[in-house]
Amino acid sequence: MVNATTQAALPVTGGAAPAIEVRGLVKSYASGDGVVHAVRGLDLTVAQGEIYALLGPNGAGKTTTISILTTLLLPTGGTATVAGYDVVTQAADVRRRIGVTFQEVVLDQDLTGRQVLDFHARLYGLARVQRLAKIEELAALVELTDVLDRKSSRYSGGMKRRLELARGLMTEPAILFLDEPTQGLDPQNRAGIWRYVRHLRDVRGITLLLTTHSMDEAAELADRVGIIDQGQLVVEGRVDALVREMGADVIALTGVGAPEALIAQVHKLAYVQQVKHLVQTDADTADASGEATHMLQIGVDAGDTRLAEIVTMAAASDFQIRAVHVARPSLADVFLAHTGHALRDTLES
Repeated sequence: MVNATTQAALPVTGGAAPAIEVRGLVKSYASGDGVVHAVRGLDLTVAQGEIYALLGPNGAGKTTTISILTTLLLPTGGTATVAGYDVVTQAADVRRRIGVTFQEVVLDQDLTGRQVLDFHARLYGLARVQRLAKIEELAALVELTDVLDRKSSRYSGGMKRRLELARGLMTEPAILFLDEPTQGLDPQNRAGIWRYVRHLRDVRGITLLLTTHSMDEAAELADRVGIIDQGQLVVEGRVDALVREMGADVIALTGVGAPEALIAQVHKLAYVQQVKHLVQTDADTADASGEATHMLQIGVDAGDTRLAEIVTMAAASDFQIRAVHVARPSLADVFLAHTGHALRDTLES
């Protein structure tokens, strides 16, 4: 269930219809072990001209959602419209209005950058004069003019990503889907892609839906972020609002025992904004005795002045502290609070 305090959509100016609207989206697969639910009743609204980031671990349903919205997969249930067109019954209309870059680089290594762009434009029926002009314009935008006649096999990873971005823009899409756009890139190339993404929104007015499992990418780029886990949207909102809900500071207590009494006490403190209780029972996070490890995320107004009282309460309870951490909250804390695990712990699953 999406947190009701943060699920309000970004206002759409001028009464315009949403660029993307998803209601009750479901995608299930039959497998040898039964049925796999990749997407479970997803609701999502993306306003025209905004950057919306779907943040989540590998396997959370991000790529499946993108595949449905770009008409590559049929949903099992629910509805989705893109640019006002139904992704199932009006798929051709959707395709004419979108651009896509995929998680994996998809380029013909024997073609030059210019040929990659030209062939893509031909598939969409662009006239020769229009193709030539667009190729030069987009090559300049993504800073590939000097290497446009070089085979793409000789491009660096960052250059290939930029070429794919240019290809996705050849048809002047109203909506651009970016699936893990900076995966595998070094910090300099990532910053370059981020710059182009902002330009597309700010100068060209393009709506962008991107998927990522990078906290800093979502925080840096998105007007709004939605955290998706196990095929469901668990919370969404502006990054600053989501972080602010955690409290000015977060005191994280990790330990063993029974934390219920401590939680009840802490909830009564006037300076506590919220308390999240996370239980970790797997072999990597359990106590040496095999006992489940508990983490309490306590949002407070000032961690340095409130820590002593909370630790004293814990010492008088049945909860034995093993570690204490105090810090300003971040998007990573939001993710941990709403999914029950750190994003980095889920990437290999």
